[in-house]
Amino acid sequence: MSSSIPHAISGGMPGKDRFGKENFFVYPGRLAHNVGMNTRLFGKTGYSVGEIGLGCWQLGGTDWGGLSDMRARSILLAAVEAGVNFFDTADVYGKGRSEEIIGQFLKDHKRTCFVATKVGRADGIYPEGYSWDAVRLATERSLSRLGVPCIDLTQLHCVPLPVLKNGEIFHWLRQLKAEGKIRDFGASVETIEEALVCLEQPGLASLQVIYNVLRQKPEKELFPLAREKGVAIIVRLPLASGLLGGHLSAQTVFPEDDHRNFNRDGGSFNVGETFCGLPFEIGLHLVSHLQKMIPFGMTLPQFALRYILDNDAVSVVIPGSSRPAQASQNAAATLLDPLDTRLHEELHAFYEKEVLPFIRGPY
Repeated sequence: MSSSIPHAISGGMPGKDRFGKENFFVYPGRLAHNVGMNTRLFGKTGYSVGEIGLGCWQLGGTDWGGLSDMRARSILLAAVEAGVNFFDTADVYGKGRSEEIIGQFLKDHKRTCFVATKVGRADGIYPEGYSWDAVRLATERSLSRLGVPCIDLTQLHCVPLPVLKNGEIFHWLRQLKAEGKIRDFGASVETIEEALVCLEQPGLASLQVIYNVLRQKPEKELFPLAREKGVAIIVRLPLASGLLGGHLSAQTVFPEDDHRNFNRDGGSFNVGETFCGLPFEIGLHLVSHLQKMIPFGMTLPQFALRYILDNDAVSVVIPGSSRPAQASQNAAATLLDPLDTRLHEELHAFYEKEVLPFIRGPY
């Protein structure tokens, strides 16, 4: 069975996930109890990926505070040892540093993982420099930094809506696929409108969106159509920039170069990428209410990740981690039982009444 999943980490034993599908792998020695990571089909690509991946924005060493190379490598190692086989990065993270660290890690540790990167925000392309030559050059630079002959998935990186509507950029992605530089392409988007435009494009493999208990809009307005079209859903900001991590308070001080400091009100990019568009103080207040709804025995981040995983339209969730232990703990959410239907209903009602009025930015 493992031969049909070319990007799964080797050494696993087949089993079944909680949906009854035979795409569950146990990695010997991964945990004391030798349990495994549930995997899900990644849209129509034919690949299965661990349902908990790793978001690698922080590995760039910018926008989240500094991060040493040693810490970055330790985070990657902890993630794969916990069963993670999906990394999400971008050429703009640390001006390529995130891609370089991932590429070197995979080479040094002889690991084979599904690596998704993004194009469209680096090398002066954004906001008006989109061209075939620019996109191709950026892709070749990503290939070099990652040290691979072909990128598993290239995603448009929150490019402007007019560029998406024009459609030419998707032709360039199809050309890159025809040339063997990328296997599949998708798009990381800010709004439902952008997502719907992308879904009209032939060959689209995935959409990356913000979705969590504090940002539920995609659930009804996007996921059913993506499921119908067989488009994979990658969920970013599952822990709402740390709001749902359980460690932030009104006394928390963020580094000067942390986006949770400089982008709280959207001063540098879409405010929705920081605390899901919620004012920090209001976000803390909302989380204090959510704490009272957590099932016995669950932590807040486990609860937040389980909420997302309960939706079978989701292919992979990509929490970021600033510490190795955090990467391991996030991966362990794959072992949790689903939340009950009544709790989901309560969370939907809470979102509509208490959260939605405070969300800012395009959504």
